[in-house]
Amino acid sequence: MPIRDVLQLGHPLLRAVAQPVPDPTTPDVAALVQDLTDTVAHWRETTGYGRAIAAPQIGELQRVILLRLPGREAWPLINPSIIDRSPETMVVWDACLSFLSIFLQVERHEWITVRYQDLAGNWHETYAGREDDLAELLQHEIDHLDGILTLDRMVDVKSICSREEFERQFKADSPYGR
Repeated sequence: MPIRDVLQLGHPLLRAVAQPVPDPTTPDVAALVQDLTDTVAHWRETTGYGRAIAAPQIGELQRVILLRLPGREAWPLINPSIIDRSPETMVVWDACLSFLSIFLQVERHEWITVRYQDLAGNWHETYAGREDDLAELLQHEIDHLDGILTLDRMVDVKSICSREEFERQFKADSPYGR
């Protein structure tokens, strides 16, 4: 499948709300998941960044996200939604393939429970906590499905830094340094 262009900050589709996928078992959904898999793998190989991607980032307004955690199989989540979240929050560094030159700090819930469908249409629930930084990653990607960007979650404008400065000062202690 092709590697797709990732829409960049300012593109109007990044602010649009994605539509639910009526049938996750269709060939079109499987093809979209493959495109997401190939695209995020390409970004990881060429930039060193890219743990996940949401369908709107490649111009597809469908509620599909793809996680590609190091050392694990690609994990598609169809129609994901957060059904529970911790009252406790944490401040973490965040970035996005749609504006990889900018890093900033955001506030996220320490843990969440996500309900989603797989490619066979089966429903699942998964708990995501600090392990593998899964809670913050899923919150970031699910936000994309609602037209919310990490910039909208910024805790302080003073936390914005360039990719180069982030790598020099903060990368080693962040999820991006693992």
